[in-house]
Amino acid sequence: MIQQKIIDRKRKRINLSPPSLLALGFLSFIILGTLLLKLPFAHHGELRWIHAFFTATSAVTITGLSVVNVGEAYTVFGKVVIMLLLQCGGLGFMTFAILAVMSLSPKLGLKQQIMAQETIGQTSLYNVASTVKGVFLYSLFFELLGTFILTIAWMQHYDFQHALFYAAFYSISAFNNGGFSLFPNSLMSFSGQYMVTLTISMLYIIGGVGFLVLMDIKRKRKWSKLSPNSKLILTTIAGLNLFAFIFIWLLEANNPATLAPMSIGDQALNAWFHATVPRSSGFNSLDVGSLSQASSFITMLLMFIGGGSLSTAGGIKVGTFIILILTVINFLRRSDELCVFQHAIPQQTMFKALAVVCISCLLIVSGLFCLLILEPKQHFLDLLFETISAACTVGLSRGITGDLHYGSLIVLSLLMFAGRLGPLTLAYLIATPKKSRLRHPNTEIQVG
Repeated sequence: MIQQKIIDRKRKRINLSPPSLLALGFLSFIILGTLLLKLPFAHHGELRWIHAFFTATSAVTITGLSVVNVGEAYTVFGKVVIMLLLQCGGLGFMTFAILAVMSLSPKLGLKQQIMAQETIGQTSLYNVASTVKGVFLYSLFFELLGTFILTIAWMQHYDFQHALFYAAFYSISAFNNGGFSLFPNSLMSFSGQYMVTLTISMLYIIGGVGFLVLMDIKRKRKWSKLSPNSKLILTTIAGLNLFAFIFIWLLEANNPATLAPMSIGDQALNAWFHATVPRSSGFNSLDVGSLSQASSFITMLLMFIGGGSLSTAGGIKVGTFIILILTVINFLRRSDELCVFQHAIPQQTMFKALAVVCISCLLIVSGLFCLLILEPKQHFLDLLFETISAACTVGLSRGITGDLHYGSLIVLSLLMFAGRLGPLTLAYLIATPKKSRLRHPNTEIQVG
């Protein structure tokens, strides 16, 4: 009896909420990754603790920012560690935890299902187990497919062993929207190779759509049968990609540092790549620092929006963005009900979208303010770009990451960590509202 009471007390002490458990899980991966990357056989030459910590944080939060040349600074062991951190960060600590529970028991308990529901954003308790299995299987399938295609493409330049390793690394990095590259200039050396560029772009686009949408497409197979959520996400992503593709091509076509020296076909390829890559990927086939200010603004906007919910992408999410836009339009039209594909959107969803945007903006403004204090010699645009990239876990940079002070790297690490956890934590808080029977009289507050 006494022993049983002690066990029960310990269980109560470690009864953490899903956000707390997820935060501790990611933090554990970051600490473990830092220690592994700091091992003598994990890197070449000297590697500072802050650099190992920053790389591990960037990998676990699937951001892609780096202060060192990953291909030259780390050994094969170190690169494998980064790959594993990207995979763990992409699929999520909770997904691995649920898979572990499922391997021990054929069914998830109610408590585990609720934790999984709040973590992965699934609305039905009955679908949690199948969703987690789908996340794992889809990731494995697309990463293996990407590895196969990229191995064939890179065998033209490297032997089979190196081509296979590069292909596996880039497939995992791309599908998980990690953005880590083994080449010093990311993918600029392959800006004219269609198989490499298109394969990587398709991997991060699919990874950024969202697993619920992918599973819905597999089940329904017809556009008319898809859920309103899937239709909304797919149409919004297609519209944003087309908008960015056209404008970046037009804005950079005469820029001698980016698209101007290329043929029409290569211009279209690289305009497409940089129109889709800000959704959270972090790769670049053009010099980001040489983009025009207008293109940089579009890139920052796309980084802020990010990809789909329950995906490997970051940002506020496409669903949040489009719901907020539709809410504004609905208000201007004086309509009492917001409908999408003949389905009404709950008011709670609108509040959630507004809350996510406000918290994300507050996070970015706070990070930018700190960087402006710590880096007075850096340009405002470069720091703003770096802040949004970190907070939205994208990984694109205008080339200043390696020049930042240690304090700034810590700020960016906190932004990456918060950006990865923020929406999940907010979802949990909103999913457990505290209702009060007390009602207050209405009043009018002047807005606008």
